[in-house]
Amino acid sequence: MDLNRTDRIGELLTDYLKDFLFDELSEDYLKKAGVYDILKDVPVPIRRTEMTGLTVLKIALNMAFVIGCDPNFKYRDNYVQYILKNFDKRFSDGLLAQGMDRAEKGGFEESVIDFRAAILVDPDNAKAYYCYGRGLKDCYEKLLSDEQDLTSGVRYSSETEDKAGRYKAESLEAFEVATIKDPDMADAYYYLGYAYLNMGLYVKAKLTWETYVKLSRGDAYEKLSDKAKRSVDDSVKEIRQRLEQLEEPVKIEEGYNMILSGKFEDGIRKLRPYTETEFKSWWPLWFYLGTAYRELAQQSRDELLKAEPGADPSKDEVVAAASEEAVKCYLEVLKLSPSNKDAMEELVKLYRFLGNEEKVRKYETKLKIVAENAEADREQMRNQMQRNAGIAKPNKMN
Repeated sequence: MDLNRTDRIGELLTDYLKDFLFDELSEDYLKKAGVYDILKDVPVPIRRTEMTGLTVLKIALNMAFVIGCDPNFKYRDNYVQYILKNFDKRFSDGLLAQGMDRAEKGGFEESVIDFRAAILVDPDNAKAYYCYGRGLKDCYEKLLSDEQDLTSGVRYSSETEDKAGRYKAESLEAFEVATIKDPDMADAYYYLGYAYLNMGLYVKAKLTWETYVKLSRGDAYEKLSDKAKRSVDDSVKEIRQRLEQLEEPVKIEEGYNMILSGKFEDGIRKLRPYTETEFKSWWPLWFYLGTAYRELAQQSRDELLKAEPGADPSKDEVVAAASEEAVKCYLEVLKLSPSNKDAMEELVKLYRFLGNEEKVRKYETKLKIVAENAEADREQMRNQMQRNAGIAKPNKMN
């Protein structure tokens, strides 16, 4: 996981930076402290509530909090150098302890900030990635729970879905890195399996949970207390039940993969029976079926035009039948996911091919409305983040 890349969640944390002023320490102090080469012309963060009584530890913790909010902060490298010069990589463990304490008190976003900072201080600390993943999971679960408590329905606002999606994607990646850094960290596989499940990656969830069950019964298990063993036993039982429940979803994902690899007829044969089961409410099932029928129609069109260059494919029974089946599938997608842009775009293409201009205009209008609503939501979020991001200009401080 590279926190230097485009940050998924940084703009969701900028509000916390309002607690800080940024001041430059005097050159005399920097030379006396032996950090002149690190902090010359570099403003340091000071909490508005701690303007006096600064210590090396407070400065380091403030620096860690700022780069945890924004890993791309201009003076991040200077701050990390300052922390490592005055402490060492074990400072990362202190940040983890602080973050876990915040999480226990319900400060999930602040805990995430600590965990991000811990990663920057010690990029090889597998536990930091694991804690980061857990903190992000807490964030999106609380976000969704809070909004559900405020409304009678189960649908969330687009802003909430966007935030939750960012947290989920970041959490999944954090757990993945934790398992790479420490392949024996059983708990990371436990949560990574759920992250894959939430993303509809059933094969990956299955393989990940199989690894969890195997690791949970490793040498470390025998060294646990009886209470800890019972907890592990309960978790393993839970995951074994999940693995049983995944048998059908894994087969469905195999059908998806057939279609993605160009085996359209095989994919249809694999997936079509599930449209008569409880899985008929899965919109991706219908989307992949629609894609398979659309591709079969395209193949038939290409073959027809190759054999008869002047033919009208829309009049061909095979092409028309496959196209109509694709339309039916994409319409099922919209019943289950009304704002699905991809399905609408496919319908526009199919209806244009079939010569139904009325339906073309209908779905072009729907696409425009969806795009306008999405842009309005993004603009609202941008404005909110800009209001939250006010930081004072640096001053000299002795």
